[in-house]
Amino acid sequence: MRRLILCLLLALAWPVAAVERVVTLAPSLTEIMLELDAGDLLVGVLDGGERPAAVAQLPSVGRYGQLELESLIALQPDLVLLWPDSISRAQRQQLQRLNIALLIAEPRKLADLAEQFVEIGSRVGRVEQGRRLQQQFNQGLQRLSQRYRREQPLRLFYQVWDVPLYTLGGQQIISDALAVCGASNIFADLSLPAPQVSVEAVLQRNPEVILAGTQGQLDAWRIWPGLAAVERKQLWLVPDNGLERPSFQMLTATERLCKLLAKAR
Repeated sequence: MRRLILCLLLALAWPVAAVERVVTLAPSLTEIMLELDAGDLLVGVLDGGERPAAVAQLPSVGRYGQLELESLIALQPDLVLLWPDSISRAQRQQLQRLNIALLIAEPRKLADLAEQFVEIGSRVGRVEQGRRLQQQFNQGLQRLSQRYRREQPLRLFYQVWDVPLYTLGGQQIISDALAVCGASNIFADLSLPAPQVSVEAVLQRNPEVILAGTQGQLDAWRIWPGLAAVERKQLWLVPDNGLERPSFQMLTATERLCKLLAKAR
């Protein structure tokens, strides 16, 4: 019995072996691996937009929502980093049946993202780098929050698409970035990641600022002159696409958002 307890204690104290072959199934997770100085461990990525130069030559395992499972298995990864919606539930279960280790990342708050640097860093043998990123990220957020805090947060509508009209729910990490910048998502009460809403619902909640991805989407709101955002001419383009990629670079993207919203009346 004493020997058994000793073996268990040694097993708990012994460091977990770091992985050597990693596949990422989201651009944000690829960025985190590079930010952790762990790009040398990457053997494949899921494509979704322009790749960083450091991984331009890596094999592809498909595109977002279209995983090529055979290509992934052929790379023999010992860890797959994935965003929950990047592959189907059936494919995730198949990877689990093949005993391929999965790390599912879906930070809903910026603080969750900071913790994720430590978690992924620990799994890939970059513990100190992960802790350093966490500390720098949290310090940056605290600085932004102190500088851009408002007693009365700005009512903001974040438009994802126009036909049909989609926005962000309150559990999306971008909603937390808005809060850091002194704004509140007018649809924060909706739990879906990207809920469909009506024009009437937007008019009823009367945002003071509207952010969208294209000028055409913004111009479409000008037919409603009574809308606070139109009246105050606060129809602005999303300042940085990095808001949609939760990695360390999101700190810079959030700072650009804060500087834009600081101009709002």
